Amino acid sequence: MIDWFPLWLSLRVAALATFFVLTAGTFVAYLLSHKSFRGKNLVDSLITLPLVLPPTVLGYYLLVLVGRHSPLGQLYEGLFGQPLVFTWQAAVVAAFLHSAPIYIKAGRAVLETVDTRYEWAAHSLGASEWRTFWRVTLPLAWRGLSSLASLSFARSLGDFGVTIMVAGNIPGQTQTLSVAIFDAVESGDGRLARILVIVISAAALALLWAAGYLSRPARAQSAG
Repeated sequence: MIDWFPLWLSLRVAALATFFVLTAGTFVAYLLSHKSFRGKNLVDSLITLPLVLPPTVLGYYLLVLVGRHSPLGQLYEGLFGQPLVFTWQAAVVAAFLHSAPIYIKAGRAVLETVDTRYEWAAHSLGASEWRTFWRVTLPLAWRGLSSLASLSFARSLGDFGVTIMVAGNIPGQTQTLSVAIFDAVESGDGRLARILVIVISAAALALLWAAGYLSRPARAQSAG
């Protein structure tokens, strides 16, 4: 009998990671697309860095950053009464780190395509920058950002390298779908590995279709 815990855990981890990507990532993308500040290129480079570093390196950095002896790790343990590493919450952090850079880079491009004349018009009518963002910028960019959210969810769903470094492979606790596939292959359970591969591939395909559909212009959607 197949244990579907890795699937449900992966969906929960991906959903939470995508939520944090949408909230924090949209804010950072807005800053990069609409603001000029000292160190902007450095911030952009730091955001791009996880895209080029090996997952094991990212996992090591994350272990150092949130480990039990780090200030963040001690703060988390003091607040929640347990260490962050080797928990399913650590898998959320890993998935966030895995998917946020792509969302921010592409989200910046989406926000830069918004016609600034509408934003200037809102400002001239007395709207604050915050109100302009919610009532003008975000509605104009929502289609592209929604597409990126689907891609972020798919990327979070399939993370392996960073997750296994900081969350480990504990069946029934931290074993996500990608880690379960690795475990099945290592143990020689080809049938389980094939089933899990088909499941995650179907989920990724559905999410990619959704991302493509959301990125199409409204007229193309109504015609299709």
